[in-house]
Amino acid sequence: MPALRIGVLSPSEIAFRRFLPALRKCQAEFDYVGLATASPQEWGGPAAEAEAEASRAKALGLQAEHGGLLFDSYAELLESDVDCVYVPLPPALHYRWGRLGLEHGKHVLLEKPSTTAPADTSALVDLARANGLALHENYMFQYHSQLETIRQEIAQGTIGEVRLIQIQFGFPFRGVNDFRYNPALGGGALLDCGGYTIKLATMLLGDSARVTTSTLGSARGLPVDVYGHATLVNDAGLTAQVSFGMDNDYRCNLDVWGSQGRLFTDRVLTAPDGFEPTLTIRSASGDETRTLADDDSFRKSILAFRAAIDSAEARERAYAAMLTQSRLVDEVSAAAAPPRPPADRPAE
Repeated sequence: MPALRIGVLSPSEIAFRRFLPALRKCQAEFDYVGLATASPQEWGGPAAEAEAEASRAKALGLQAEHGGLLFDSYAELLESDVDCVYVPLPPALHYRWGRLGLEHGKHVLLEKPSTTAPADTSALVDLARANGLALHENYMFQYHSQLETIRQEIAQGTIGEVRLIQIQFGFPFRGVNDFRYNPALGGGALLDCGGYTIKLATMLLGDSARVTTSTLGSARGLPVDVYGHATLVNDAGLTAQVSFGMDNDYRCNLDVWGSQGRLFTDRVLTAPDGFEPTLTIRSASGDETRTLADDDSFRKSILAFRAAIDSAEARERAYAAMLTQSRLVDEVSAAAAPPRPPADRPAE
């Protein structure tokens, strides 16, 4: 299959730090065309000119390192001859630009979360399906080889019967100017780090996973949820407890408690390319800590996107996973008392 032309909407940190380096390793599948910055009209608001100028300056730095064309607006990129677009914008902008990408006949790779509301995710899936286009949500950690090792250990009964799964992901406060603390941009811990924990819980619980209880809390007077907890169960009665926060001591843990032992790892969601995670297994014979192979989960997520482009079956799997994730995130929000009011969708 020939390489497909791909462009990037926005000179975001994750595009610079993770996506483009990983894309370089996928040259047989994708040809990087270039990067778009938002025009002042697409920025909107009283500071649009200054924001557009700052974004372009950042894009020039990214272009200097990674090459490619520089498009003066998102619309210009979407109207070009690229086959696909990567959308690493803040969550509240995913629906608008994901939809416009699909309407322009482009396959769309969305950063997580897919959107901020199940109805919007469903609308994008319907549009992609109707036009035979790939729509992929970039929870890249799911492709890391350490997860297959973990599932194998659980399946072969290394720690006996599983009694409880606990997943924790949180990081220190990043400052009020970070989009994660802005409700208009789809901020909030649930939509950010919380989504990772829910995704992993679903992978371990299976398709029957559902939310039973949750709490969401704020801090520092911020208008978004800053931390939270939820309990998910499946039809077999297996329970996963997830905790997340973005004003927290750093944690990125998976702890599986079994009838005969325990399995623990502390970089299950964020292991970068070149990092060798460790897995500790506790049993009656003592603790065994293994160093696992490094992996490039971002590259593998990009390859999964290409698989969805090439295969209708792979597209349907991607659609289903995205819809399940959106539903469960919404269940956590709805079960919290009092429930968090939904962020307004930005004007289009």
